Amino acid sequence: MIQLKDIIVKFGDFEALHNINVHVKEGEFFTFLGPSGCGKTTTLRTITGFIEPVSGTVSMQGRDITHVPIEKRNIGIVFQSYALFPTMTVHDNIAFGLKIKKLPKDEIERKVKTIAQKVDLSDEQLAKAVSQLSGGQQQRVAIARALVTEPAIICMDEPLSNLDAKLRVQLRNELKKMQREFGITTIYVTHDQEEALTLSDRIAVFNKGYIEQIGTPNEIYNFSQTEFVANFIGDINRLEYQIVGEMKLDGTKHHFIRLERVRVNRPKHDDDWQGQGTIESREYYGLYIKYYIRVAGQTIKVIEKNDGINIYDAGQQVTVGIHPRDVMSY
Repeated sequence: MIQLKDIIVKFGDFEALHNINVHVKEGEFFTFLGPSGCGKTTTLRTITGFIEPVSGTVSMQGRDITHVPIEKRNIGIVFQSYALFPTMTVHDNIAFGLKIKKLPKDEIERKVKTIAQKVDLSDEQLAKAVSQLSGGQQQRVAIARALVTEPAIICMDEPLSNLDAKLRVQLRNELKKMQREFGITTIYVTHDQEEALTLSDRIAVFNKGYIEQIGTPNEIYNFSQTEFVANFIGDINRLEYQIVGEMKLDGTKHHFIRLERVRVNRPKHDDDWQGQGTIESREYYGLYIKYYIRVAGQTIKVIEKNDGINIYDAGQQVTVGIHPRDVMSY
C-alpha cells in the first residue's frame, strides 16, 4: 500500500532520517512510535508530501509519489492541532475539501451527512461553529474532514495529545472502532506506548532518525530486538551482576526482564533461578499491585494480579523466581 524505501531526509547538514524502510499494508493500522525528536513526524510528513527526501522513494499502491504535490496524493491528514477553521461551522469544515474539488452541492451535502453520522456528529453539532465544540468533538470533526474525500490512506499526527487522560482513552477506543469500520489504511504518530500497543496492528519504533524495530505489539513488547526498545516500551528490570552470575548469563551483555514475568512465591521449575527477597514497598492499582523487592543485591520491580488475598506487606520475606526464557539479552 505505502512503501518507503531508503528514505534520507536532511535539514541543512543535519540528517534527520537515515535509510528509513517501511511497508504499510492495505487496511493496516500502522504506528510510528518514539520519543520527541526521533523522526516519526518527519517520516509522516515525508509520506504526506510536506517534506521531500534527499534520496529514497515513497510509493503508494505501486506508484512513485516521491515528488507528487500534497494535494494530488489522495492522503487524508489529521494534525495534532486539528487545523480546523474556528469561525466556520462544523458542516463547512467537513465540506471544505469537497468544495475545493468542486463537487456538486447535493453530493457534498450527502457526503457530509453520511460521514457525520459515522463519526457520531449530530445535525445540531453540524450547524455550530467549531469553536463551540469540546476537544473530543473537534477531534471527530478533524477525522470526518480527513475521511470525507475518501482518501486511500489517512495520516494522524498525535491527534489525542491535547485531550485529558479520560477522554484520550475514550477516543482511542472510538478511533480504532472507526478505523475497522472504514477499513482505511492508517498511519499514526504517537510518543505514547500504551496508545501504540492498544491501537496498532504493527508498530515502528523510532530512535534518533533510525527505526529500531518493526513488529506487532506483542513482538515489540515481549520480543524487543534492541535494548532501546526494551527500555522504551513499558516498564522493565535490568538484571545486575549477582543474578546474572547465578543464572550463568553472558556477562558481556545487558539482561532485562518484564515486571509481570517475575514470579513471587511460586513453585520452582527446573530451570528457574530463585532468590530470597524482602518487600521494600508496594503500589496499589486495583487490578494489580506493583511491588519493589530487594533480592540478590538489587531492587526488582514486580507486578502481581490483585486477587484480594495474597497481598504482601513491606518487610515481608518472599521467594523471587525468574525463568531464563523470560530474560531479554542485548
